[in-house]
Amino acid sequence: MLQKTRGLVIRSVKYGETSLVVTMFTEVFGIQSYMVSGVRKESVKTGMRASQFQPATLLDMVVYHNESHNLQRIKDCQWAVLYQQIFSDIRKNSVALFMVELLQKCLKQPDPQPELFQFMEDVLKELDQATPMVAANIPIYFALHLSHFFGFRMQDTYDEENMMLDLREGIFVPEPPAHPHWTGNQLSFTVSQFLKAQQPDELEQIPMNRDGRRLLLDTCLQYYALHVSDFGSLRSLPVLQEVLE
Repeated sequence: MLQKTRGLVIRSVKYGETSLVVTMFTEVFGIQSYMVSGVRKESVKTGMRASQFQPATLLDMVVYHNESHNLQRIKDCQWAVLYQQIFSDIRKNSVALFMVELLQKCLKQPDPQPELFQFMEDVLKELDQATPMVAANIPIYFALHLSHFFGFRMQDTYDEENMMLDLREGIFVPEPPAHPHWTGNQLSFTVSQFLKAQQPDELEQIPMNRDGRRLLLDTCLQYYALHVSDFGSLRSLPVLQEVLE
């Protein structure tokens, strides 16, 4: 059955001599896998190109969808967004790869989540146009706000009495909890600043250095590991930490 949907490329794997198997987060069907035949040939008759299936690409697609199949097919696709910098700027590309990998870690079922899809599209568009300061802060902003769509968003209860962040409960508390998963005052304050930011352009007002970003991003991923089963590690993280100043 032919259906139209937008899709975000999560991962592409070569298949055979000329084809790809592409994991995509779609607006209509959630996360899906697609066989894309023949796109790695020098002469492609379908009109689709392998370059359209780089991770973080946003596509308008016409797909054959059958709920009983694990592997779907794409009839046609077009660029939904033409990035100006994400594929040419190593820093922004590293941020985008981190975003799609973190999303994939959280997607456990092929359920439609149109609001999450819109969030992904919006943040990627903002990243593409972002200043260096905003781009460097987007991974933390993204990690903290992505958790909302999976039911474990931190509650911004930080104040003069609640200055410790309990990573198990996702709330700020007045004293260290009995377990080891918590952060102190300065880091907790910065987390609160990021939680208050509603749009990426507000991140310009949160000055951080490289070490501070690394520590805060590690804290975010510790939080995910406590709330997402089989979370593991992210392949994109070492490169991201290396390129972000």
